[in-house]
Amino acid sequence: MRSAMTEAADQGHAPVEAHDLEKSYVGGDGSRIDVLRGVSLTLETGDAVAITGASGSGKSTLLHLLGALDRPTAGKVLLGGRDVSALGEDELAGARNRQVGFVFQFHHLLREFTAIENVMMPALLSGRSFPDARKRARALLAEVGLEHRETHKPRQLSGGEQQRVAVARALMNQPLVLLADEPSGNLDASTSLKLHDLLFSIREKRDLSLIVVTHNRNLATRADRILVLEEGRLQPTAGV
Repeated sequence: MRSAMTEAADQGHAPVEAHDLEKSYVGGDGSRIDVLRGVSLTLETGDAVAITGASGSGKSTLLHLLGALDRPTAGKVLLGGRDVSALGEDELAGARNRQVGFVFQFHHLLREFTAIENVMMPALLSGRSFPDARKRARALLAEVGLEHRETHKPRQLSGGEQQRVAVARALMNQPLVLLADEPSGNLDASTSLKLHDLLFSIREKRDLSLIVVTHNRNLATRADRILVLEEGRLQPTAGV
């Protein structure tokens, strides 16, 4: 089965593009709050970009727009060349599941399911057969060093192990892009470093596009580019 990333590359499309994104909310007093103001970004296959900025600057909001978890007030997001604003809700859910891998600060594993069942979930939701999903999930758990923990539930795993399961789950449908929102924010320094090594090892091995939102300078400097979100706009930093 060809991955969405391979198909997008063959067709000459960037995995993810943002054009003039704006996002506004109405405050409790009825005033307009502008979170993002004309944000544009193109991520080519294999690119790694770190997005930094002060707390509350809109980093997670931007990541949610790029991953089609939310819709912009204005502007557009393209996944593999497809404008997600033109998709209906069912198509949008399918695009999220197949084309975007998410790793959040909190792992969001389903606590009643085992590690392998959590990893299988995106494939089952996309219609893949149970045996095929299980085979791929087992291979992914081995890739992140957890083949011996596949029958354990989240409460039986350490914080670092839970995040590794989340990374495996994010890779299940061979996404166009991996979006990570403070992936090591709840981990100690040593465990964080191991997770960072894993993310960039996967990026290198799979030529996978990666966007990571982080306050961790050590993680940010491993990316090809560091962008700072400031006053609703992305600003490049000096070379990393």
